[in-house]
Amino acid sequence: MEHTELITIRPYRAHDASALTEIYTRSVTELGSRTYNPDQVGIWATLAPTAERFAELMDDGRLRLIAADENDRPLAFCDLEADGHIHFLYALPELSGTGAVTALYDALEKAARDRNIAKLYSEASELAKGFLLKQGFHVVERRDFEVAGVPIHNYAVEKRLRSVA
Repeated sequence: MEHTELITIRPYRAHDASALTEIYTRSVTELGSRTYNPDQVGIWATLAPTAERFAELMDDGRLRLIAADENDRPLAFCDLEADGHIHFLYALPELSGTGAVTALYDALEKAARDRNIAKLYSEASELAKGFLLKQGFHVVERRDFEVAGVPIHNYAVEKRLRSVA
């Protein structure tokens, strides 16, 4: 049985912004090293939005969800743009295997269905790809690119929520 009793899924609040930077950075540096080399992890970590940038992004009308602990401390976060794009799905490394990220994703998908969004899509890292495939996504293509001269890759993934008329 997955233990999520102490996790609450709630909307993002303005004071969560600095925690999101920590979650993003720790997720990339501690989990990213499982599937990316040190140069790739290093360059990816430099892309972490600052708290100020997160505050701007999270105030643009997108759905923002937080998985918080019993003390209301953010442990994971995700977002959903109006067109079905998932830009962020990050969690602290210690949440791995607890079911908390699945609960967070399930809340996001329910919100997408409630909004009548036809398709979810994202650009997934190696680790996120594995998680999203378990949620019913499929890989559209591998995307190879460079960030500041460092070759790295991710995957375009998508999941149909309803048939397009």
